[in-house]
Amino acid sequence: MDGLWVKCKQCQQILLTKELEKNLKVCRCGYHFRMTAQERIVMLVDENSFIEWDRELVSKDPLQFPGYAQKIQKCQIETSMSEAITTGQGRICDIPVVLGVMDPRFIMASMGAVVGEKIVRAAERALKLRLPLVLFSASGGARMQEGVLSLMQMARTSAALTRLSKAGLPFFSVLTDPTTGGVTASFAMLGDLIIAEPGALIGFTGPRVIEQTIRQKLPEGFQRSEFLQKHGMVDIIIERPKMREQLAALLALHCGNSLEGVES
Repeated sequence: MDGLWVKCKQCQQILLTKELEKNLKVCRCGYHFRMTAQERIVMLVDENSFIEWDRELVSKDPLQFPGYAQKIQKCQIETSMSEAITTGQGRICDIPVVLGVMDPRFIMASMGAVVGEKIVRAAERALKLRLPLVLFSASGGARMQEGVLSLMQMARTSAALTRLSKAGLPFFSVLTDPTTGGVTASFAMLGDLIIAEPGALIGFTGPRVIEQTIRQKLPEGFQRSEFLQKHGMVDIIIERPKMREQLAALLALHCGNSLEGVES
């Protein structure tokens, strides 16, 4: 977050950036600002417990899409990330987990071949290590610059999570603002437990496009996490300051048997 001050989109108050960051980027009115992947990992995992995986994986611009290679390079410099998701192993309140966190600064965390591959590898390692998988989604959907290779990741990630489910290992999906498009239509909605942050935009197509298509006004709060919870699409909404402790409690509740005998 650049600058000394920032304006809240919900209450319109001017906030001191340092104070906002101390409160995990949550305004006094309850508005949740977007977080970087690194900020979220620091918030969640025990100190010095996170080991990143597959950082060397980068997109090779398979379709030679105009300007795509330059856009990737620019995002890599600005975010210090190799791709739109960071995956690895860590501990949350001393509970070992496989963790993946998407970062919307990187081409809106759109899912291309590398993002899909990192999620598949994370699921496969969770299966091998007998650990729960926790994924934090924040995405604009499939990455158009990779065409069908991007769309293929919807099936690949879903298949990997099916294998995890058949092995009796839990997958917790945490939806943050925004979670849309092909990510919503694939792995993000396949969690054994679907968690969301307050006020997060969650859907496939944007509300403006839907209204233009059906020529009807959408209900108030449509595609927000509270609306989805009311209609059975989200299991629980957790405020960010409570995320670590409540996530740990849910992991302990659901993962007791699967974690027996796991080495730290």
